[in-house]
Amino acid sequence: MAGKTFSPSMAELTLYAFQLAGLRPSSLLQEHIESARMATNMLLSTWSAMGVNLWEIDLQTVPLVKEQESYTVPNGTVQVLDAYITIKDGGRSIDRQIMPISRSEYATYPNKEQTGFPTVFWFENTLTPVIHLWPVPDGREVSFNYYRMSVIGASDMQGGVMPEIPQYFIEAFALGLSARLAAIWSPEKAAVLKAAADEAYSVAATANIENTEVYIAPALGGYYR
Repeated sequence: MAGKTFSPSMAELTLYAFQLAGLRPSSLLQEHIESARMATNMLLSTWSAMGVNLWEIDLQTVPLVKEQESYTVPNGTVQVLDAYITIKDGGRSIDRQIMPISRSEYATYPNKEQTGFPTVFWFENTLTPVIHLWPVPDGREVSFNYYRMSVIGASDMQGGVMPEIPQYFIEAFALGLSARLAAIWSPEKAAVLKAAADEAYSVAATANIENTEVYIAPALGGYYR
């Protein structure tokens, strides 16, 4: 029975991408490999910005400090997704979801040091990202937990390492890399490979979702204030 795992190394995918671009492996020089290394990381950087990559989502847990309003976020964080606060109720841990707000909405709060149970957060997505909680924790809360999407890790052509992507994105990766290499070494092939790469990415992206129900409900809070 054939195995279900297909995990070509970064070096193997690079050679294949050069072949798609019309360059034989025996013709490659050091300058070709340098361009491939740069093109690979440019491609993965672009993919990090194109949507929610499920394989790059992890859960971060931050201990909360009484009256501390802001908390640093690990570098490489692209987006903060779902978030919740954990409190202790006797011997039990209880999680309560909190919602994201924009910079503009956060700016409208007159007292940003008001204490209480946090209900919203603002993700200040700068080069050194920070999360601001409001109201500021009053000491009852144990931790702030959030799912974040991070950038895709840089590639490495040594040691037989595979790029940090799932198997169903391998073809999109190879075609995307070949299109970037063709733009440098075989410009006449670049447009065709770019179209094939875009199609392969669209196909792979259909599997990069959570297959769950979507519920839409109106926000009625304003009617009861």
